[in-house]
Amino acid sequence: MSQFDPKDKKLTDILPGSAPSFACGTQPGLSKRRNFLQMAMGGAAGLVTAAGMELMAPSPVRAQSQLTPEMALRELVKGNRRYVAGRLRSFELDLAILRHHTSELQQPFAALLSCADSRVPVELVFDQAIGQIFVTRVAGNVATSEIIASLEYGAAVLGTKVILVMGHGSCGAVEAALAGKEAPGQISALYPHIQPAIDVAGPDLEETTKANAKIQAALIRKASTVISTMVKAGQLIVLAAFYNISSGVVTLLEKPGDDNPV
Repeated sequence: MSQFDPKDKKLTDILPGSAPSFACGTQPGLSKRRNFLQMAMGGAAGLVTAAGMELMAPSPVRAQSQLTPEMALRELVKGNRRYVAGRLRSFELDLAILRHHTSELQQPFAALLSCADSRVPVELVFDQAIGQIFVTRVAGNVATSEIIASLEYGAAVLGTKVILVMGHGSCGAVEAALAGKEAPGQISALYPHIQPAIDVAGPDLEETTKANAKIQAALIRKASTVISTMVKAGQLIVLAAFYNISSGVVTLLEKPGDDNPV
């Protein structure tokens, strides 16, 4: 387990100080995105074939930057350090220009699966602006089929280099699952997704939340043929993390290459 520690010299000499560049103009990969959606809606098997991966893989021209997966992860690390230190750079960018450059094209370098909790403002936590992070959110940051499909799109079509599954302190969804009490509406539908973490780390709330993030990350790595193929090819990293809502610090719960869910 490694923390986003400002003293870690290996993470300070990563990237230039400027934020990843944005491409402008028309979207050259629009037809590929349409093909991807058509394949997904039609249930085509091409998603899981090598040929399908070649068709959907983002070209260097479309990629927001030339970051490797490791560099993309470190860019998130640096952004979280700025957030904790109260030295955000994303607010200095011209929003009008960002909206113009991303109106027809998005090229995020990272994707996040986080909880829907209002205390977890993902873009702020990593000091990133419009078009830089592809965010999926659901209570308990659980990897449903819809979430996985969204992350597949982000990786295979948009070119994200890292997927971070981020749990957080005082998570209400995990707390409710631990209690196991009847809840109104469909809230209890979350319980089965979180139960494996309870079996491992319950009844401790924080440890169960961390175990859940690691289990969901492992599920994404293994359940998605699209993502697992990219991970094996060194094109993508999928990791679990934990956000301390009091300090603002994000801690990595595993490192690249880990394959143990807990």
